[in-house]
Amino acid sequence: MGLFGTRFRKLKMMAPLSGKVVPITEAPDSVFSNKVLGDGVAVIPSSGKVLSPVSGTIVQIAHSLHAICLEGDDGAEILIHLGIDTVSLEGKGFTCCVREGQHVVAGEKLMEMDLELIKTKGLSTVSPCIITNLDRMKDLSMKYGDAVAGETVVMTYKG
Repeated sequence: MGLFGTRFRKLKMMAPLSGKVVPITEAPDSVFSNKVLGDGVAVIPSSGKVLSPVSGTIVQIAHSLHAICLEGDDGAEILIHLGIDTVSLEGKGFTCCVREGQHVVAGEKLMEMDLELIKTKGLSTVSPCIITNLDRMKDLSMKYGDAVAGETVVMTYKG
C-alpha cells in the first residue's frame, strides 16, 4: 500500500487470436456489446488458433468448448468467448489443448477452432475477450486494429 492508498500495477493483455481487434461494442451479441459481463475487446479472427492472453490458471472450460475462463496471475478474471452462439455446435469445431486448473503462460495454446465450420453453420466467428472483475481492474485502455495472437497488446489496465 502506498502513502495515499493502494498502488496499482500497470498490466497488459495480449491478443488471444490473430485478426482484427474491434471495440467490444461492435460484438454482434448484446450481452457483450452492452458490457453486461465485463469490458474488453472483440477479435474478428483470421486464424483459429487461440492463445492465452495472460499468464494464469484455467478456471473453467465450457462443456461445449466455445468459451474459456482464466484467472491471470495479476488477478484479472478473463473470459474468451469463441464466436457468437457457438454453444449450439455442442463442441463440434473446437479442440481444447488445456484442462481446468492448469497454469498457462501468456502465448500458450489454449484451443483451436474451425473458422470455416463455424461460418458454414451461419454463425459469427467474432470472439469477445473481456475482463469480468472490473471492480478490481482500473484504467482499462484498449488497442484496436490488426493483431497477432500472443504478440500484440490489445488491452492495458491497472490491478
